Amino acid sequence: MKVFFRFFCVLVILGTSLFAAGAKESQKIKIWQGIKELKHEIAYLHYYPAQTAEAKSSTTPAVIICPGGSYHHLGLKNEGKTSAEWFSRHGTAAFVLEYRVAVWRRHYPAMMQDVQRAIQLLRENAQDYAIDAHNIGLIGYSAGGHLVTWAAEFAERTDELEKMGITHEVSLKPDWIAPIYPVVSMQDDIYHHWSRKSLLHTKHPSETQKNLFSLELQVPLDMPPVYLVACKDDPVVKFENSERLYKALLEKNADVTFKVYEQGGHGFGMVDNEFMQKTHWNDELAAWLKEKGFMQ
Repeated sequence: MKVFFRFFCVLVILGTSLFAAGAKESQKIKIWQGIKELKHEIAYLHYYPAQTAEAKSSTTPAVIICPGGSYHHLGLKNEGKTSAEWFSRHGTAAFVLEYRVAVWRRHYPAMMQDVQRAIQLLRENAQDYAIDAHNIGLIGYSAGGHLVTWAAEFAERTDELEKMGITHEVSLKPDWIAPIYPVVSMQDDIYHHWSRKSLLHTKHPSETQKNLFSLELQVPLDMPPVYLVACKDDPVVKFENSERLYKALLEKNADVTFKVYEQGGHGFGMVDNEFMQKTHWNDELAAWLKEKGFMQ
């Protein structure tokens, strides 16, 4: 078993390297450059400029993409690169967040620090990327869906950044989020085993930990607009994760759209596959973003 795990880790690392080497159209940004304690950490933004003619002559919306992978590894290609290329073609500057995960022996709060730092950098350097600092959304898949929801709910809790002497004057709250087949709950009846273990670095978290990271229990009154997507036949993350989040959002009068599909499973990402061709879920997302003023 140990041999298999080591082989798997090599494949994950190799896949990450191939992504970085093959994505020639993207720019790699070290998000912890200049921060002494974390300057050697594996955490990057892969930048894909907006490609439309209108975008090239104006300030564009931006999106940070958080791939899934159970907080253990990252689906940088199927959920990261393909999403970035899709947003880029639709006039939105896209940034794939290669956040720290358990395959690198990183657990909470590493990934939370990374997503908050990514939002901070884009807002503070919006002019450098010709993006609108007040139109930065997050889309995340599976565990990445947990991460983007966490970023929206805990935007005011920046103590993990402050511990490293990082201060900010910009808001760290995203303007919108799209959790796609997300991990939501850490409660024993519906949690995703691998994600909880990778995030919290334990098989037996405390009740306090379970409650703190069960995002259906943490929805604030000022939640940004949410576009939630899940399939009833998801064999990986129980559909009830999304159901509980949706109910909690409604209870707090949040602006939420919940797109439910009977079939589609888990991990379809933004790949041009049978699910996309059948449902056109990405076009429905684009319509929602345009209606809300988040996409040109």
